[in-house]
Amino acid sequence: MFSETRYARNGDLRVAYRASREGPRDIVFVPNWFTCCEHFPELPSLQGWVEAMTSLGRLIFFDQPGTGASDPITPGALPTLEQWTDSITAVLDDLGSREAVLFAAVGAFPTGALFAATYPSRTTALVVLEGYAEPIRERTDGLVDPEEVRAAMIAMWGTGEWMHVINPDMPWNEEIRAAWARHDRLAASPATVALMLPLVSELDVRALLPTIRVPTLVVHRADDLFLLPAWGKYIADHISGAKYVELPGRNVLHFVEPWRDSFQEFYEFLTGHRAEVAEDRVLATVLFTDIVDSTRRAAEIGDRDWHALLDAHDAVVRSQLARFRGREVNRSGDGFLAMFDGPQRAIRCAMAIREAVQALGIQVRAGLHTGECEVRGDDIGGIGVHIGARVSALAGPNDVVVSSTLRDLVIGSGLEFEERGTHELKGVPGEWRLFAVATA
Repeated sequence: MFSETRYARNGDLRVAYRASREGPRDIVFVPNWFTCCEHFPELPSLQGWVEAMTSLGRLIFFDQPGTGASDPITPGALPTLEQWTDSITAVLDDLGSREAVLFAAVGAFPTGALFAATYPSRTTALVVLEGYAEPIRERTDGLVDPEEVRAAMIAMWGTGEWMHVINPDMPWNEEIRAAWARHDRLAASPATVALMLPLVSELDVRALLPTIRVPTLVVHRADDLFLLPAWGKYIADHISGAKYVELPGRNVLHFVEPWRDSFQEFYEFLTGHRAEVAEDRVLATVLFTDIVDSTRRAAEIGDRDWHALLDAHDAVVRSQLARFRGREVNRSGDGFLAMFDGPQRAIRCAMAIREAVQALGIQVRAGLHTGECEVRGDDIGGIGVHIGARVSALAGPNDVVVSSTLRDLVIGSGLEFEERGTHELKGVPGEWRLFAVATA
């Protein structure tokens, strides 16, 4: 969906960026100080939001100098707000883009504000999420102490845990934590975080607000524990014609679950009509099965007998799916993809299939994972399905291999597991612990 990382020139520095396919408008995700565009669009937590946003136009991610894949800053020097703003110009120029919507995430409003005020002809619109205009370290009306927040963020950096602290309503498990932890480490070192936070907490762009003349939408969560809605309301009140929308919820980030209510506001603001965003993502357990050494076996017995054996195999699998309330999603070659609404049922179905096909003189391997899946009519997709497929690929003859996510969900079920080590799954962030269901 996204281009390889490219570089744009911001003075003597190179700014890393990635863009999705072209669309009706360009949308620049203005980052805060700690992102890595190499990894950010692939984070499992962002997949639904990214896909929805690319329906609005070409989505552009970049890393500010000193972070992520962009050039480091000069040792001993800190970047400036002007330098951050020039990064937007550099990326747009490199893409040949005349103008764009600026999508300023938490902490990025000062950069977006300066660009919108300086280059109104290149700013289609400005969207502000959990924004604040005055120095955060001077705030005394917040629910948490800014210095305590800064210390906690530095202490947790590289573990991924900070994302859960500031987004308590987002789905969370060990794999999601590991993906965010990896993003932390790719975005900035703990020393860089410690160096940058005092600077960004001192930014003050209140004087810029009356000079912003572009269409502006300010969206804020009503129960944000870190950035009060009044701070976002102040921005909207001081930008001529700005629209302020307050939504329920506690998450600081608007691009992790639940993100649909925010997206509908963006969609209406940019297009003039309300988006129909289906609840097309469900938590499910996916099961992949396939016959071991199928090519060799087919060559040994011939096409006619092989097709008869396949028919018998398929009947066995479908019988067990019906028994354990599984839904057949699709069949490819000698394998099945099925989904279940209960993790224990999925494992027991895989075990039953493994036992039943032995009477046919064949062996199967199975891989399972529980995660968020995207429903596409009768088909399913998304990162949860991708992980399930990778787990299955690591299974051996008669193996039923599961991810640690799934293993954790069936503790107390009486099922026993054998450790299968930690693995990197191709195309999936982080390292994953796998387990095999123990045979009787």
